[in-house]
Amino acid sequence: MKIGLFGFVFVMWMLIIIGGGFLVMIIGPLSISGYGEFDFFLASIIKAIIAIILVIIWILILSKLKNWIFKNEIKF
Repeated sequence: MKIGLFGFVFVMWMLIIIGGGFLVMIIGPLSISGYGEFDFFLASIIKAIIAIILVIIWILILSKLKNWIFKNEIKF
């Protein structure tokens, strides 16, 4: 059980570190021009949508991993 739990925690932290780096390095500098005073607002909306999609993907990955770990641990 400890290997499964440690694996889950390891994957969770890797998703946080890699995802945070992705958001800061690639999504953070994203800018949009050509819409006048709405440039900042539009860029913020796009960044928020990307961040929400990534969080949903991370939750799905962790949920699948959790289910897989517990199915393997409960086998008789």
